Amino acid sequence: MLFAPQIDPVAVSLGPLKIHWYGLMYVIGFVGGWWLGVVRAKRPGSGWRKEEVSNLLFYIALGVILGGRLGYVIFYNAAYYLQHPLEVFYVWTGGMSFHGGMLGAIAALWLYGRKTRRAWLAVTDFVAPLVALGLGAGRIGNFINHELWGRVTDLPWGMVFRGAGPLPRHPSQLYEFALEGVVLFVILWVYSSKPRPTASVSGLFLLFYGLFRFLVEFVREPDAHIGYLAFGWVTMGQVLTLPMILLGAWMIWWAYQRTANKNAVT
Repeated sequence: MLFAPQIDPVAVSLGPLKIHWYGLMYVIGFVGGWWLGVVRAKRPGSGWRKEEVSNLLFYIALGVILGGRLGYVIFYNAAYYLQHPLEVFYVWTGGMSFHGGMLGAIAALWLYGRKTRRAWLAVTDFVAPLVALGLGAGRIGNFINHELWGRVTDLPWGMVFRGAGPLPRHPSQLYEFALEGVVLFVILWVYSSKPRPTASVSGLFLLFYGLFRFLVEFVREPDAHIGYLAFGWVTMGQVLTLPMILLGAWMIWWAYQRTANKNAVT
């Protein structure tokens, strides 16, 4: 049995100014995403400039933060925030929904594409490989905060988390860091290193993120105020993720089918 590291949630404290690890992970994710975006923009024929990457990341940051917070409030804990409305703005305390953040990012990318007269799916294809780094950083923030832990386990790497009782649990945050952060990034970065049909990179992101999240939900403790939605194992995360899997698979099929039809015509 292991004990999760007891790390102060506040990374830096300068008088009244407190920088939390959770917020710092978002900064790392955005800065890392910007750097990777610049690398992608430098590839021959990318059609992107360094300055455009900076503007794009600004749009994404707003979309992720606003959408992620509102998604958590609406999907996971609406009753609580109706009683404590001011705490909706306490983003430094944790509580962000990936699904809400994704919807916010989609809206931001649509606005950016419209402003720059780029096809929306071309923008999402460019961004998709950059997202995994931010997802991985966010999961490390969850681990430091001792939140979103897994179910009780007798496996040798089970950990005791602050606020989760005396029994060891799956370090599901680290599972998600490995799958959503490292593995997903490698898949998307390698796949997108060559020209691909428009929408296929975005579809691949949705498919594999959805699969990884769906699988981890089997060992992740569901939110106490929601519990299991059906059959004693279906969680809110799985319900929200299943459409992503189906949509991602369809987008990949559609992208290659459309390319094949164009080639057949020409």
